[in-house]
Amino acid sequence: MLQIRPGIALMPALIAALFAGAALAVPASAATRSGAKPTVAEAERFILDAEQRLERLGLDAQRAEWVAENFITLDTETMTAQSNEQFLTLSGEVALQARRFKDLKLPQASARKLLLMQRTLMLPEAADRSSYARLAAGMTGAYGKAKYCPPAAAGAAKPACMPLGELEKVLATSRDPARLKEVWLGWHAQSPAYKQDYAKYVAVSNKGARAMGAADTGALWRSFYDMPPETFSAEMERLWQQVKPLYDSLHTYTRYKLRQAYGAAAVPADGPIPAHLLGNMWAQNWDNLYPLLKPAGLEKSEDLTALLEERKTGAVDMTRYAEGFYTSLGMRALPATFWERSLLTKPRDRDVVCHASAWDLDGKDDVRVKMCITPTAEDFRVIHHELGHLYYDLAYNVQPPLFRNGANDGFHEAIGDTVALSITPAYLKRVGLMKSEPDPAQDIGPLLYTALQKVAFMPFAYKVDKWRWQVYGGQVQPADYDKAWWALTEQYQGVARPAPIDGERGFDAGAKFHVASDTPYARYFLAHVLQFQFHRALCREAGDTGPLYRCSIYGNKQAGAKFQQMLAMGTSKPWPEALKAVTGEERMDATAMLDYFAPLKAWLDAQNRQLAVTDGAIK
Repeated sequence: MLQIRPGIALMPALIAALFAGAALAVPASAATRSGAKPTVAEAERFILDAEQRLERLGLDAQRAEWVAENFITLDTETMTAQSNEQFLTLSGEVALQARRFKDLKLPQASARKLLLMQRTLMLPEAADRSSYARLAAGMTGAYGKAKYCPPAAAGAAKPACMPLGELEKVLATSRDPARLKEVWLGWHAQSPAYKQDYAKYVAVSNKGARAMGAADTGALWRSFYDMPPETFSAEMERLWQQVKPLYDSLHTYTRYKLRQAYGAAAVPADGPIPAHLLGNMWAQNWDNLYPLLKPAGLEKSEDLTALLEERKTGAVDMTRYAEGFYTSLGMRALPATFWERSLLTKPRDRDVVCHASAWDLDGKDDVRVKMCITPTAEDFRVIHHELGHLYYDLAYNVQPPLFRNGANDGFHEAIGDTVALSITPAYLKRVGLMKSEPDPAQDIGPLLYTALQKVAFMPFAYKVDKWRWQVYGGQVQPADYDKAWWALTEQYQGVARPAPIDGERGFDAGAKFHVASDTPYARYFLAHVLQFQFHRALCREAGDTGPLYRCSIYGNKQAGAKFQQMLAMGTSKPWPEALKAVTGEERMDATAMLDYFAPLKAWLDAQNRQLAVTDGAIK
């Protein structure tokens, strides 16, 4: 489907949730009304008309959403809902009508457009559409409003309720196991309130998927990857098995260090790590544990945040550095309208949605970023990432509207992250942000920190959709939601619930936004695989023969040309062809991640052997 995206794409919940509005039907031909067999000419007319209508309404909806996030009022929210409703109603009807032409032999481009039009679910019955919309909005709203309200101590005033952001800060910074457990359980106690709604939502969503010929919603999602659903499932497992040895080494090291910090009573000698001790509400990344895990004797290197602050680097300056990376590869400068229309700093006169996002508002060159940039190392990386979305948009704007998207949903996230992997000390020195490169002997510290973000994330990203596939497929019923969730968590993440499962009432999966909002998660797993695969290929293209984690493609136009060739394809070809254009490979391959972290893997294994000897003394 043509997708509206703040950052990347509309959530699937929205794609079907707003089908309850007034119809905006694509006009049917006389042949269609009479039941005559469709012709190639009729199919081509249908495709042209549908594509034009989808583009026009999609861009209108995107522009309305831009205004709503920059001027948050009831009126702008209403206008956004109305625009989205019109676009999504049309896209649902187009999806159903496109099926009429599926048996025709059409030119490759036309056949692919018909396929892309059908990548949605559709609920023909008004009652189902209404129920779907109500349930989706209710769960997303309940998640956004949820707070943990701690009980009052005897004789004390009742403490203030805590939203998710405050709870996350506690998990990130506290080293009190009792406090960590309290806030972890406090947040996970909120989602059972909408468990019944989720079960109802699954049932009606499956109706919409079956109306489009899929077995269930999970199978429909997996069919979006230019391969049969069962083949995609096998691909995900294959990629995970490639990463697993590296993850196991990181997990073992983390468990040893947490035992040193919290004692044997809190952390077992083997088996899963209690979830509340991993510094993140969902144990999906562990970088907040770095102070506990960092290598001994690590010298302090130059602090990029301090350097940016010292130079009084502003939001435009930060963005210029990021733009300069892409132009160093031979890509065009950002349009003048980008600088005129983007929001790069938080306004003083109003509230805005500060979550970083990238926008394409006309399918040509009206690209923008919305981000409240501060002079930090993290925001320096994020603005490089966000411009990756925009350079993808600018590269494929030569394509027809239905092909203006990422090759698959993992590609859009991977582009900017690929560039971010090139933000090395060598790059920072070349652009004048660092005076010297650190001693290579100190490289393990930064590698460990990156692994705590990226490697630790992999099994979580896999587990979320693996659980949903089982739920949508009927293998897991509501009474067993938690049982299945924690079985997968222990199997893939090696993480355990800090307290017994809350019987049949529990709904710990719903404590993650992407479950409550029904946003597919496989895209993030794939993006983590693809960014390292792209990085390895581009470093080879640039002739870099050093360690992969030190490679930066900054300034290499040969690598840039290879990258640009793939970006310009959009979704005009199946994603294996786009992958081959930049890597020469037709399969996703996680061994690039292993290559990147190879020195860390050797270090972790050596540390684990030493820690095993001393572990018996931990009490």
